[in-house]
Amino acid sequence: MSNYSKTTDFAAKDALSTGNANKIVKGTEIDDEFSAIQTAVNSKANTNSPALTGTPTAPTASSATDNTQLATTAYVTAAITTAVAATKDALLPVGSIYTQAGVATNPATLLGFGTWEEYGAGKAIIGVDASNTLFDTLGETGGVADITISGTTDSHTLTLDQIPSHNHAGDAHSTSGIGDFVIQGAQGLLSRLRGYVTPSTSTSFVPANGGDQGHTHGITYDGTNANYQPYITVYMWKRTA
Repeated sequence: MSNYSKTTDFAAKDALSTGNANKIVKGTEIDDEFSAIQTAVNSKANTNSPALTGTPTAPTASSATDNTQLATTAYVTAAITTAVAATKDALLPVGSIYTQAGVATNPATLLGFGTWEEYGAGKAIIGVDASNTLFDTLGETGGVADITISGTTDSHTLTLDQIPSHNHAGDAHSTSGIGDFVIQGAQGLLSRLRGYVTPSTSTSFVPANGGDQGHTHGITYDGTNANYQPYITVYMWKRTA
């Protein structure tokens, strides 16, 4: 694409004296000028469906311009960058939890935005439940993974309501000695009144239908993880900024 530059100064000829050969406008001069004009015009792009070549440039519109102005590559790049950032913030706003089952790279590096911190190490996530005081506040923690001290016993004393009806085999009691006789007789009478024993022809008795006393069941740590729910581990991060 070229521009037209005039090569003959026609106005200067007017100042020349009569009889000066240069005062005459020559046909070749006019022809040269029109040829130069034609060359310049032919190299220009049409206003209607121009076929541009090379690296055409144009003014870059300001951000969020919405009209028929041409969009330069600079404008498009800035618009895409803004849109991508807005999309990331919409999908993973501050407070979001990001999980990764492949690499332990901080999402700030992996995703290219935000400030992240490792989250929930060794813990399962549970939803907030306003009706349960254990889970009614965001960020509450609780529970233990398992008994962790070798040789210790964890226990719970069952209430009467927690004990199902069951039978206990009884041992025969000796009737030798007045003390044993009195104790056995009192136990037998009390149990008969409660309906919890089966009468026998001997002086022995068999307690039946247990469930009137609470007792303790212990769980001794043996190095297993039998108390864990089914699980799978991943890397978790929380966005803080």
